[in-house]
Amino acid sequence: ATLWFAFFLWPITGFGITGGAHRLWAHRSYKASFAYRLVVMLVNSCANQGTIFHWARDHRTHHRHTDEERDPHDATKGLFYSHIGCYLLKKDAAVKDAGKDVDISDLYKDGVVMFQKKYYLWFAPLMSYVMPGLVAHFFWGERIWTGIVLAGFMRYVLLLHATWCINSLTHAFGGRPYDDKEMATENRFTAFFALGEGWHNWHHKYPFDYAASEYGVLRQFNPTKMIIDACAGVGLVTERKRATGMWNREKLKRSAAAKAA
Repeated sequence: ATLWFAFFLWPITGFGITGGAHRLWAHRSYKASFAYRLVVMLVNSCANQGTIFHWARDHRTHHRHTDEERDPHDATKGLFYSHIGCYLLKKDAAVKDAGKDVDISDLYKDGVVMFQKKYYLWFAPLMSYVMPGLVAHFFWGERIWTGIVLAGFMRYVLLLHATWCINSLTHAFGGRPYDDKEMATENRFTAFFALGEGWHNWHHKYPFDYAASEYGVLRQFNPTKMIIDACAGVGLVTERKRATGMWNREKLKRSAAAKAA
C-alpha cells in the first residue's frame, strides 16, 4: 500500500512543478483562482524542488539565456552537468547576474508564492517527507519511518530525476521540428515521466503556450494539460494561452519560402 501511495504521489507532486512552478508561475501561460493556486502551492511544496519564487526566477533566466553561460543548467556543458552537475556546484556568477535582470515583480505580488517562500525551510520537508509517513501510518498501519523512506525520500528522488531529464535528455535527444536552432527536442521518454514536459522544442519555440505541446492529449502524452483543462472546465483556471495560430502562420511562411526557392 505504501509503494502504491508513493507512485500515487508522483504525478500529484509532479503537477506542482509542471502545472504550477513551470506553466503557471514561471511562464504565466494561464491564470488561476486563489483556491487553485493554494492547492498547487501545497503539492509543489511536497515536491520540494525549491520555492516557486526561486524556481520561476531561474527558469525565466534559462529561457532568456538558453544553453549558454548564463543558463542555470547550460546543456552545452554536457549531459551530466545539465542533469545534476549544475545543482552540485555553486551557482556561476554570470547566472546570478542574469537572474537579477529577470522581472519577477509578479511573484512578489502573489501572496501564495510569498507565503511559501517565507516558511519553505520547515514547511517543504514537512509536506514532502513527514506528511507521507503520517498518512501511511494512520490510514493503513505502516511504520512512520517506512512511509517517510518510501513515499517521502524515494518518491522525492525519482521525481527529481524525472524533472532533471527536462534539462538534460530533452536538450540532447529527439527531433527539432519547430526550431532547429534550439538544442531543445521532442522527447517521448521525458514526456512520460515528467507529465507532458518532453515536447520541449515546441516549448522553447512558444514558451507562453500553457499546453507546452502542439497537439492535444490524445496525440501527445500530456497529463499536465489535461488537469489544467479539467480545472478550466469548473472555472478554477482562465485565459489559457496557445500558440497554434502562430505556428500555422509560420508553416505558411515556410511553405511559401520553399516554393520560392
